Amino acid sequence: MGYIIKNATLVNEGTTTLASVVISDDKITQILPGKDAINHVSTETIIDAEGKYLIPGIIDEHVHFREPGLTQKADIYTESRAAVAGGVTSFMDMPNTNPQTTTLDLLQQKFDIATQKSAANYSFYIGATNENIDEIKKIDPKKICGVKLFMGSSTGNMLVNDNDMLVRIFNESPCLIAAHCEDEQIIHENTVCCKDLASKGEVIADASIHPFIRTTEACYKSTAKAVDMAAKFGARLHVMHISTKSELTLFRNDISLKDKKITAETCPHYLTFCDKDYEEKSFAIKCNPAIKMASDRDLLRHAINDGHIDTIGTDHAPHLWHEKFTDDYFTSKSGFPSIQNSLDMMLNLYHHGVISLEQIVKLICHNPAELYQIKGRGFIREGYYADLALVDLNHEKVIKNADMLYKCGWTPYDGMKVKSQVTHTFVNGKLVYHDGIVEDNIIGKPLEFDR
Repeated sequence: MGYIIKNATLVNEGTTTLASVVISDDKITQILPGKDAINHVSTETIIDAEGKYLIPGIIDEHVHFREPGLTQKADIYTESRAAVAGGVTSFMDMPNTNPQTTTLDLLQQKFDIATQKSAANYSFYIGATNENIDEIKKIDPKKICGVKLFMGSSTGNMLVNDNDMLVRIFNESPCLIAAHCEDEQIIHENTVCCKDLASKGEVIADASIHPFIRTTEACYKSTAKAVDMAAKFGARLHVMHISTKSELTLFRNDISLKDKKITAETCPHYLTFCDKDYEEKSFAIKCNPAIKMASDRDLLRHAINDGHIDTIGTDHAPHLWHEKFTDDYFTSKSGFPSIQNSLDMMLNLYHHGVISLEQIVKLICHNPAELYQIKGRGFIREGYYADLALVDLNHEKVIKNADMLYKCGWTPYDGMKVKSQVTHTFVNGKLVYHDGIVEDNIIGKPLEFDR
């Protein structure tokens, strides 16, 4: 038994068209253009999608699901269910867990967990360290999404600061390097200075000082170094969570994605918030790199339209409420949950005229599939896996903590009004989410890469 999604408005490959989509088993078998293209009785379950928009399932190439070892905050079971509720059908999870995913054996353990628990499709990064280049060289690039390289410390303290090892990673990695770029020395000096000023009462150590510790200079210096090394050694580099306008100058927008070897990602929160929001949101929006000035946000909004930014990932990074809202800045954890809300926030930008639907789908579906060379996903095409999200663009709601499926139970978007709702999500042809319900018996597949 399959499904027919009837009379949907498809947003796919740069166009918006009315069509019906036939799903058999785990694949899209027919795309029939026009209204009422399906009008015969069949054994398929028919979903009338008139007035709703059908997009490829979102591919989030940047999440921290916290398993193993940090499962009091989140785990693959809970966060993958939050993902499909937000239209995300595939994710790529980061290595700063406990233990850190820095060997192939530990990587396999995460795959084994996902095989039992994940509602969405999945892959996992291996983490680079100052010692594990031999493990990195053993990667099968057809099975592993990439190597995560921390060129600035963040949650998990996986900083790689040995320059000789950085050279080897850029020269010898068999697959894409996904980099967190912030200069550690600049951050350290700023932290020491702010702690001293706070101890004298000259600075209030609240969330607003975050962009003055993890500064634009720290981001630019580290990103420039990564881009320079990638260019020198011909490495495939994807710089994650770009947060500043100055970094945009390091990336090209005059060639197609398939011809780029150095690419950039940003996140919905850098497109939504700015320094003025720390007063209201406080530590809820403390993340690494820091959310910065309104001018950075505005230039990033331009960059998602002009080709300097290639993908949108969430950097979904849950912490418990009491870990975030502590007595002062220096004890509050950086990072927050966001995967269930990412499409809401991107569509909010659409409703405000910042970006088109077609460009959103390009950044969250098509480009991740093309950039990571994912087999059979990221597009609505006959013969591709039926990873799909059906969206109502005229459903006004207020985002509430109580409605979140995150294990930590909160979101920095709490209280924000949006005008969209994911109504159905399909993973490999199975209806995994509908009418606010996640089907518990559906498990995703490991992503495969055509490299």
